Amino acid sequence: MIKHVKRLLPAMLALLLAGCAAIPQDTPTSRYKVALIAKSTGLEFWNAVFTGAQAAATEYNIELTVTAPDDEEDFEGQNALIENAVEEGAKAIIFSAIDYEANAAAIDAAAQAGVLIINIDSQVNSDHVSAYIGVDNYGAGRMAAQSALDGVSGQLRVGLVNYEVNGANGRDRAAGACDAFQESGRAEVIATVQTHPNSEDARRDVLEMLRDHPEINVLVALNEPIGVGTARAVHQMQRADDLWLVAFDSNGETVDALQNGAVDALIVQNSYSMGYFGVQSAYKMLAGQGSSVETNNVTAAAVVTRDNMFAMDNQRELFLFE
Repeated sequence: MIKHVKRLLPAMLALLLAGCAAIPQDTPTSRYKVALIAKSTGLEFWNAVFTGAQAAATEYNIELTVTAPDDEEDFEGQNALIENAVEEGAKAIIFSAIDYEANAAAIDAAAQAGVLIINIDSQVNSDHVSAYIGVDNYGAGRMAAQSALDGVSGQLRVGLVNYEVNGANGRDRAAGACDAFQESGRAEVIATVQTHPNSEDARRDVLEMLRDHPEINVLVALNEPIGVGTARAVHQMQRADDLWLVAFDSNGETVDALQNGAVDALIVQNSYSMGYFGVQSAYKMLAGQGSSVETNNVTAAAVVTRDNMFAMDNQRELFLFE
């Protein structure tokens, strides 16, 4: 009887090995390859996005790559990064669009190649996006306007400092702010500037705006680097005491300016959660758990002023960790 068992063991071992070889490579236990393609690197906003994404990648055993063009206006560079991600075998792309229209064809092509598309932060004009994670930008624009309406009495004469004329974020934030100002009955947008999304160009363009329109008593700067440049212009013009500046996102320089008076309010987004939920959503959809994923996950935004900047919740948002 023992001899028969010994003769069976090699055959059983061969069957087991054959069964292991037949397991498909792309199982839920394998590492999914996911590409996060951002608009830029180096900003504190994006550092927090990347930190959140890496935390989720570690938790869900994702092979994550993070890339972005050198210039936040370089939508063509983004399109090349999308093509590279597809060629390198990414199963999902987590994407923030520089240009709502001009990035669409590359995203459509990636989706048609079988790549899952998760959109974070800035939307793209594609029907192939499986989920969006980010702030309500129109609502955030209204929040920015309301902070000025609450903080300034009498008539508001507004200068709007925008960026990325073709980007969904700037477009939607501007629309929200303009609607809220118009509805108030006591605000007028005197001037609008479309500047490059960097602090030096914003500083120069805002200086010109304030010199041409000294009657402006409210400035709304619609992203992190132009908020930095606008705060520098306000300081340079010595307008901190008679002008209300509301800017977007948390940056060490604008947080200092908030405390010192050149900035009066910051619209702060939870960028960490955009990165985290972007990767988590990609994993769940790839693993067949798509029914548990919110297809429109609106992340929180808060108005931070000198009066509430030292509240514990706001401290966590202002001083983003890397």
